[in-house]
Formats: sequence, C-alpha cells, structure tokens
Amino acid sequence: MGIFGKRRSREERAAELAEKVVSGKGFYGRTTRAFLGNEDFARVQQSMAAYNSGVTAQQLLAAGAPTLTVTVVSLADTGKLVNFDPVVDLVLRPAGAGAEPIALQTIVSKLRIPRPGDQVLLVADPARPGAYLYAGDGTTA
Repeated sequence: MGIFGKRRSREERAAELAEKVVSGKGFYGRTTRAFLGNEDFARVQQSMAAYNSGVTAQQLLAAGAPTLTVTVVSLADTGKLVNFDPVVDLVLRPAGAGAEPIALQTIVSKLRIPRPGDQVLLVADPARPGAYLYAGDGTTA
C-alpha cells in the first residue's frame, strides 16, 4: 500500500484506460471516438472484445472450468490483428453424431494457428449462456 492508498500495477492502469477508451468514456474515450469516426471506432471495440475473450478463456482454464474438445472444420482470416496475432473466423464441429457446428471469431496465436482437422478446446462463456470461448489447443508451451 502506498502513501495515497492502494497502488495498482501498470498493467491494471493500462487495462482500465483501454476499457474507458473502448467504451467512449472519459477524455481519451471521447477524443478517440471523435478522431476515428464510427466505423473505425467499432473496429477498435471489436478488437478489444476479441482480446478480452482470450483473457477470459485463459482465466477460466486456470480456474479449472470444464472444456469441450472440438474439431476445426474451416478457418478464415478476417484481416484484423491484435498484438500482431490474427483474428480469425472458425467453424468447429463438436464430437457426436447430430452436433451442430459452432462458429466464432477469435484471436489465435500466430505460432499455433489451427488447421482444418485439428482438435482444439472451447470453454463456456459465462457472460453469454450457450456461447463458447476459444481456449487454444490445450498445450502450454
């Protein structure tokens, strides 16, 4: 604890500022929205949402949340990058005869881009019941 209260880490302060910018609140948020315009500001919001879903998935895995193993059916590049990692559209097939394919847009590591036929993990999204978050291929190297 510092002289003036609880001291936050640089990462916590940066995450708070980024959240304000994306939500359009505060000086930085309003200024960013004004300079970028609605279309580009929406892209910034989508990129932040993709980043946050990746962070949430990793936190859920660390907490021991149950995972669903699925097979990659197809992969398409969206042309977006977050921290130099690509954002892709995935179509995934759960194991089972009558299972419906799952489509989602997520960030994947440029070092571990899944290919059709690969097995990957999904974790249930606590913010959206019935939706899933991409959790990678299950290896931590």
